[in-house]
Amino acid sequence: MEATTSGTPSIRCHNIPDQHISAIVATSVPAFPRQVCHRFGDSSPGEFPLAANPSIVLHVLTTCNLDPRDLAKLEATCSFFKRPSNFAPDYDLSISELAALDMCQKRAIFKPMTDEERRSLKQKCGDSWKLVLRFLLAGETCCRREKSQAIAGPGHSIAVTSTGVVYSFGSNNSGQLGHGTTEEERRPRHIRSLQGIRIIQAAAGADRTMLVSDAGRVYAFGKDSFGEAEFGVQGTNLVTTPQLVESLKDIFVVQTAIGNFFTAVLSREGRVYTFSWGKDRKLGHQTEPNDVEPQPLLGALENVPVVQIAAGYCYLLCLACQPSGMSVYSVGCGLGGKLGHGSRTDEKQPRLIEQFQLLDLQPMVVASGAWHAAAVGRDGRVCTWGWGRYGCLGHGNEECESVPKVVEALSNAKAVHVATGDYTTFVVSEDRDVYSFGCGESASLGHNTAAEGQGNRHANMLSPELVKSLKQVKEKVVQISLTNSIHWNAHTFALTESGKLYAFGAGDKGQLGKELMDNQTERGNPERVDINLD
Repeated sequence: MEATTSGTPSIRCHNIPDQHISAIVATSVPAFPRQVCHRFGDSSPGEFPLAANPSIVLHVLTTCNLDPRDLAKLEATCSFFKRPSNFAPDYDLSISELAALDMCQKRAIFKPMTDEERRSLKQKCGDSWKLVLRFLLAGETCCRREKSQAIAGPGHSIAVTSTGVVYSFGSNNSGQLGHGTTEEERRPRHIRSLQGIRIIQAAAGADRTMLVSDAGRVYAFGKDSFGEAEFGVQGTNLVTTPQLVESLKDIFVVQTAIGNFFTAVLSREGRVYTFSWGKDRKLGHQTEPNDVEPQPLLGALENVPVVQIAAGYCYLLCLACQPSGMSVYSVGCGLGGKLGHGSRTDEKQPRLIEQFQLLDLQPMVVASGAWHAAAVGRDGRVCTWGWGRYGCLGHGNEECESVPKVVEALSNAKAVHVATGDYTTFVVSEDRDVYSFGCGESASLGHNTAAEGQGNRHANMLSPELVKSLKQVKEKVVQISLTNSIHWNAHTFALTESGKLYAFGAGDKGQLGKELMDNQTERGNPERVDINLD
């Protein structure tokens, strides 16, 4: 972004309302010579000629007090006019709407959409390309689409590189590693049958795995059923290599989430579908326990675009993007207050969590633990709610919270990421410090800074504590993944900005990606996994 330093006549600047292109073109504007420019000034207004039409100049007031998000939008808008667009001009759109549409065109999910699908998405997002862009960017951020990721499943692990290559390791009794066998793998192994298919998102549940490709296809392996008729029961057949989920072939999927008794998927248009666990309309529809036909989640979310889903033990959170801002809906089992509505009753239809409005907090990412949940706000505040056993809510006690409550102990750490497991929570701050709290079983909190065999690495933490062992890694952590299951010892992954993966916690099935020493079942300190995900 550049501002003038040449001798162009001084122009008085005003707050100019969003104008349509037709109005601007019809107005006679004096031509301005090409200028030598510099980046935003500290106190003087800036003049920004548009390369597409040098006679049009953007006038911007001093930017020193602009919110960084608004500054980014301004830079994006102006950069749009520095080069030819990839679509025919639309004289009914304002300048900012044109710039937003141009940026939408560059998103991987938006590119393959038909004109009709794009118009439908625009209408669903408040009939604004700027809101469509916000919807697309929010989804990419929440789910790390098109980026590397690691998933700490119950006994097995999945790692996806930035190019969409998938590795798996750990327990494999149901074929959930996808290698065509049921043998354990104690080191990362490439799933070769996926060659030529780029994976953008992964989910791991009890004895099953699901992967989403950049073409919107879903592949599943392990248990042959999406739900569990009762705890610990699996389907009669084992699927040991990735198989296309035929019932989803007509839905362009961008994310999947595995909870107990059900599975959920999110379409690129922001619609949520669920499988199984529909008896007594527990998820808003009536189905058999092992039904593999996707059912749309209706009710309050029928016409609301969702950007992220998070599944816990018998409940689902949906982060929605609306013209008024971001909001969270929950549905399912309310035990422990984990639905966030101020009670412990079940919800058979998605219901808005109203507490975020009372807290004046715009949720930007959500996480569903087995019995508790968490969210990060745009301002960096962290909220937790649900069953507070072992201190997993971070409030200094083990009390339940039936509505989201701000974690005051993190008031000095602006959070950007949160992860939840079985009574365990991790938070990553803007400066990439990592905090953890909750159940210390299996040494999965990462607070063992002493030598192996020394110190109480299994201690529970009632309040957030800096994970010093990850500080020693000396790299920025961008993602934390925790085991989210009530019947497996937990392990934890920390993924760095450069694509390095570190693991700690339970490793008895090879889920840490390395062989442990004799009689050793866990690792207290983070250790590098022999794989680069960048």
